[in-house]
Amino acid sequence: MTQSLAGPIETVSHQVDRLTIQIDDSFDGFRKRYERAVPVFDRERFDSLVGRGVDWQTILEVTADNAPHDFILYWSHDFTSLMSLAGDRGRCVEYLMGNHTIAERMYRYNPAILLYAPLRTAIVEDADGATWFTVDRPSTRFSSFNTPQITQVGIELDHKLAALLEHLEAPVPAALTQ
Repeated sequence: MTQSLAGPIETVSHQVDRLTIQIDDSFDGFRKRYERAVPVFDRERFDSLVGRGVDWQTILEVTADNAPHDFILYWSHDFTSLMSLAGDRGRCVEYLMGNHTIAERMYRYNPAILLYAPLRTAIVEDADGATWFTVDRPSTRFSSFNTPQITQVGIELDHKLAALLEHLEAPVPAALTQ
């Protein structure tokens, strides 16, 4: 008979609000505006800073330069061509968008927040040609950690996401500004 060496297991059920926002622009037009507003993570620069062992204040300053609207793209992939092989007509680009300096303010309380940071977003064009932006409401993800400091940063991320959408001239769900 084998005995389990596993420790306690915690299961957390939580509700997540997915925000799906219709965009009054073409897929390509909104994608260009989004990628301009949320620039790609400058991996070489940050790797160099880590290698030099700079202080956190330097990281904060360099990150602010890399994230003019508080967010950076860490990864993206356009799945359109792959899915078209199955005959699908819709388009979709998925992104991991976030800010490691904001995530650190939660990470110090529970490193597992990286399960949801960076945020997962998608720009979609449906079969009818309508463009959509989809993201899970950050506060509904981070509140599941039941830590007031993490929950507060999740609410702050709601507000930063609202500001980004406003900058992109996209509709802002009321839930993000409460």
